[in-house]
Amino acid sequence: MNGYVRSFMPDRISGQIVALIVVSLVVIHFVLAAAFYLNREPPPEPAADELAMLIKLIDARPLEARAALVGELHDVFPRFDLTLAERLPEGGGSLREQEILAGRLGPKYRVAAVEAQPSRGADPRRIAVRLTDGQVVTAQLIPMRPPLFGPFSFTLLAIALSVTLLGLWATRRLTGPLRRFAWAAEHFSPSAEIALLPERGPYEIRTAAQALNRMRQRIRSLLEDKTRMLVAVSHDLRTPITRVRLRCEFIKDQAARTQILGELAQMETMVESVLYYVRDGQRRTKPAMIDLASSLQTICDQFADAGHEVGYEGPDQIVIFARADELNRAITNLIDNAVRHGGKTDVRVSHAPPTVTVAIEDDGPGITEANKQSMFEPFVRGDTARNMNDKPGFGLGLSIARAVVEDHGGTLVLLDRIPHGLLAQVTLPDASAAADNANGQRAPG
Repeated sequence: MNGYVRSFMPDRISGQIVALIVVSLVVIHFVLAAAFYLNREPPPEPAADELAMLIKLIDARPLEARAALVGELHDVFPRFDLTLAERLPEGGGSLREQEILAGRLGPKYRVAAVEAQPSRGADPRRIAVRLTDGQVVTAQLIPMRPPLFGPFSFTLLAIALSVTLLGLWATRRLTGPLRRFAWAAEHFSPSAEIALLPERGPYEIRTAAQALNRMRQRIRSLLEDKTRMLVAVSHDLRTPITRVRLRCEFIKDQAARTQILGELAQMETMVESVLYYVRDGQRRTKPAMIDLASSLQTICDQFADAGHEVGYEGPDQIVIFARADELNRAITNLIDNAVRHGGKTDVRVSHAPPTVTVAIEDDGPGITEANKQSMFEPFVRGDTARNMNDKPGFGLGLSIARAVVEDHGGTLVLLDRIPHGLLAQVTLPDASAAADNANGQRAPG
């Protein structure tokens, strides 16, 4: 049924608005016509004919029998409120019904309007008729009740109804697609499966949806091309690095050989870091329930086994919904940054539903407030790490860590540690909050 009605609708929004206005005008016309018909004032002629017949019937009766007849007619026709009077009133004005009744009775009868009587209410429509023998009969005319809604009120009502329908239509036909566009732009991820926007609705909406779908596909294609290019460059670099490492075995100078091998290892680490940063956000594994506390203890033990002073403080078990390999790499980058630029490192974990907080503290020189935000930018390195020979960093550890944490729905901030040092605070949703967020990641209807 909806498809049948939609086939008669104009294709463009402007045409649909014009069609709705035309339909609204037609509806207004029929509403007003029905209002005028249902609320029209009935003509007074039938009531005047009936009252004239009753007055002539009373006039035909003898004087002594009229009172009884008027009483009977009062019971049968209570709407006329027939009574007998002694004389015609004076100064009652003139009514349209009075003229019609006088025309029905003829010249033998005199008709006069009766002034309003408070005891009978506020309606002044009462008429007195002098019979042929001089006696007077008074009658209450049928009051015409004003219609509930006049023409002006019905016009305003119809216009308000049309404007309301137009507003509802605009809300449904325009704001709905706009909400879908905003949701698609907000949740677009080059690594996730692209859910194309439905290309339906007016011509303008379909065109915008098609353009957005094509743009998302082009962005994903460009990013995939960039990733493939860097993967190829990384592969091509590994080959000469491997050949140079093999040739170093023939260098007799042990110091020179060790230095060259260190440089080659640094180059390989740089290639791997850049490649991981480019691939960051591509969800190669699906998230699952993991024990964050156990993972953190394992990472701390690995650093401790390598000779670093790294300790863990927190609960024995905290379950979250995450991708274990990516989150472990992010935490490892933060701890590695702490042990390289500081000394003793403490990893403290607290759970306050619906979030889990991981605080990585070191006792190094810290970072100035002005440089904290810039440290998250790719390839930005702190002042103490600018000499690559002394501190083999590439400025990607914090960038990768923040990207991974935000991809899990969390936050990463750098704070000052008292009395000195740096505190990297990671806030992640716990298992229940992550499940709620996953259920909410659906396009609006």
